[in-house]
Amino acid sequence: MRTDELYPADRLAVARRATAAAGLDALLLTPGSDLRYLTGYDAHAGERLTCLVLPARGEPTLIVPTLERPAAEASPAPATGVRIVDHPDGTDPYPLVAAALDGPVAAVGLADRMFAEQVLALRALLPAATQRLAGDVLRELRIRKSPAEVAALAEAGAAIDAVHLRMGEWLRPGRTETEVGTDIAAAIRAAGHVTVDFVIVAAGPNGASPHHGTSDRPIDAGEPVVVDIGGTMPSGYRSDCTRTYVAGGPPPAEFTDYYSVLYAAHAAAVAAVRPGVTAEAVDAAARDLITAAGYGPAFLHRTGHGIGLDGHEDPYVVAGNPRPLEPGMAFSVEPGIYLAGRHGARIEDIVVCTTDGVTRLNTTPTELIAL
Repeated sequence: MRTDELYPADRLAVARRATAAAGLDALLLTPGSDLRYLTGYDAHAGERLTCLVLPARGEPTLIVPTLERPAAEASPAPATGVRIVDHPDGTDPYPLVAAALDGPVAAVGLADRMFAEQVLALRALLPAATQRLAGDVLRELRIRKSPAEVAALAEAGAAIDAVHLRMGEWLRPGRTETEVGTDIAAAIRAAGHVTVDFVIVAAGPNGASPHHGTSDRPIDAGEPVVVDIGGTMPSGYRSDCTRTYVAGGPPPAEFTDYYSVLYAAHAAAVAAVRPGVTAEAVDAAARDLITAAGYGPAFLHRTGHGIGLDGHEDPYVVAGNPRPLEPGMAFSVEPGIYLAGRHGARIEDIVVCTTDGVTRLNTTPTELIAL
């Protein structure tokens, strides 16, 4: 897809207006998803300062180390109209920030995950300025995905689906979780991702730990295996999909019983997604079914999280979040049931709220998969 569609030049102007409306004089963004969202530049995070200075009124400036200027110039950033200035090693880059601000400021928004040493350096540079989180401004811009962003997420979803469809090549009794995970990681890259963000292969009792990872434990015949995988595409947009498998024999009867509950809960939560429905109502659609079946305490986490340039971002599908869904919001639906010491299961799709309902971006079957 074209980078000018994914990272349009008018985002900087929209962000400037939002900055002013929030009562901030500027945003100061170091490497991370907010910087990439506004400029398309996937900047290296290190001890050398990279900072987008976005005044509420005035010209945006991207300050980069001299040795990284070629990468910045090769990115979509120049097409957005941002001015690039650089600082050689051994020089103080912070006066460049002051120059780009071009005047006194009373309040600035800092990147939410800025290094502490940079936060303190900017406090020293601008001692009279109140520091706030830039995410308070940019969250509202990023929470609704554009058609190009939805297309990028769909591409990511198709790529990770292709990996799940190959699971029978690797997931066999006698192999360790780590051996299977190594094969999956290679396949994630082969499917088009530029990075592997995570690989969870959780067999038997390890499946009761939602963020297990992998281990040297061999997979036994008939054991349930939770496989949760994701990566980042060249576009910068992420994939994330979970399926539960059983290989080499039938699963325990107890597991089959609660998997049917989980399957119904996942389907109910996906079906609940439409404009105007609250995030907490989607959570309740899954949680109420699981609770009614007696497994409420075994559903250990929220039903979902937003996804885009970050693997976890707004909106969060969780009890206590009354935010109504809107077209363009993209998030996971991933209920789980986890029985400590025995086994667990999770089903996860990425979905997008549309003008009249929902679209699943992961389209592989959600039934228990026997290999």
